[in-house]
Amino acid sequence: MRAIVYEKYGTPDVLQLKEVEKPIPKDNEVRIRVHAAIVTPSDCAFRKADPFMVRFIYGLTSPKNKILGVELAGEIESVGTGVTLFKKGDQVFGISTKNFGAHAEYTCLPENDPVAIKPANMAYEEAVGVCDGALTALIFLRDTAKIQRGQKVLINGASGSVGSYAVQLAKYFGAEVTGVCSTANLEMVKSLGADKVIDYTKVDFNKSGQSYDVIFDAVGKSSFSSCKSSLTPRGIYLSTVPTLSTILQMLWTSKSGSKKAKFVAAGLMQNKGNLIFLKELIEAGQLKSVIDRRYPLEQTAEAHRYVEKGHKKGNVVITL
Repeated sequence: MRAIVYEKYGTPDVLQLKEVEKPIPKDNEVRIRVHAAIVTPSDCAFRKADPFMVRFIYGLTSPKNKILGVELAGEIESVGTGVTLFKKGDQVFGISTKNFGAHAEYTCLPENDPVAIKPANMAYEEAVGVCDGALTALIFLRDTAKIQRGQKVLINGASGSVGSYAVQLAKYFGAEVTGVCSTANLEMVKSLGADKVIDYTKVDFNKSGQSYDVIFDAVGKSSFSSCKSSLTPRGIYLSTVPTLSTILQMLWTSKSGSKKAKFVAAGLMQNKGNLIFLKELIEAGQLKSVIDRRYPLEQTAEAHRYVEKGHKKGNVVITL
């Protein structure tokens, strides 16, 4: 089968299209023919081992998992002898957080991993986007901030892969949503359901005089200290980027003060139930995908270069 393989850490040039052995499913696994995958900033971080701590988890001198890609959508091509939840021909979407491997024509996943039947009203390319930003936004807003109806929520980076789904989910949970993005993306963010939008190239949301119950920085461009004055007395600041300052602020605010800074490793907290919850929202017309660009598998390196520019809208999809 064809796969994008990297033998060493580095620039997108280390990504090579190669023929590799087709994986064989274990008794508890399904083999999925991948139809769509995603390139995320995390893929870029794993590829170049930045931050350096990536090496302590995924290989000190070279990557242990040679094929990147966490999010996938495709068709089950075969099942292990012990599989009971799926059958050949099922159309699924999900994530492979342990061994990656989605940037290939086939990959195997345990049936109990976060994988589920994809929404009936979404194509593979749309469904795979949900596996990226929506799963992350759900953990931060529903499980960490415990968002409530009527709260005021600000999403910084509202046009990105996490932010675009965060806007939609916050609206679903009944919040009044303010999205922060660039001039070019104002209308898109409004179309996702934001009640108000702020153009960060013209206005600093921390100087707008408004206060919010939740400030969700989906792009890691702010800090708790800079946003503290814009939080309500019991407000929560969330960030998807675990900088040293964010971690220290989390520890400090967990012990003192009513305003809290929080980060959570959303990828490690995913489960099949979250996918099914999002699937039901999609089929009810409550959630839609935002796709910026599509690249064929052989142009995965170009997709990495584009993602690294830091200006993508929604998802960057790899098609197979």
